[in-house]
Amino acid sequence: EVQLQASGGGLVQAGGSLRLSCAASGLDFDDYAIGWFRQAPGKERERVSAISTGDGYIDYADSVKGRFTISSDHAENTVYLQMNSLKPEDTAVYYCAAAPVIAPNVPFEYEYWGQGTQVTVSS
Repeated sequence: EVQLQASGGGLVQAGGSLRLSCAASGLDFDDYAIGWFRQAPGKERERVSAISTGDGYIDYADSVKGRFTISSDHAENTVYLQMNSLKPEDTAVYYCAAAPVIAPNVPFEYEYWGQGTQVTVSS
């Protein structure tokens, strides 16, 4: 059974940092991509970043480029999202999700989702 556990959210002032963790079980990181998503009240869900360690793929939404860094720890089966220079508009519930990697350049279809972790950035 695949399980994803997101943690690390909290309340931080603008300009501050947080590190989110997504602990995965029941899957092989070489075969799956892990994505971070966020959803703010009244807004659509947005993919923030994704990593596929099997082929070295990483991407970021334009809104977080240069501020957020995604990384993975194979030994711990955990993906991290380091969030720096946080802005009030980063406030959202953040989710991690897993997608099987089918082939290079084939879009990820996320099949497994963790529970969300709240990130609140005060101005």
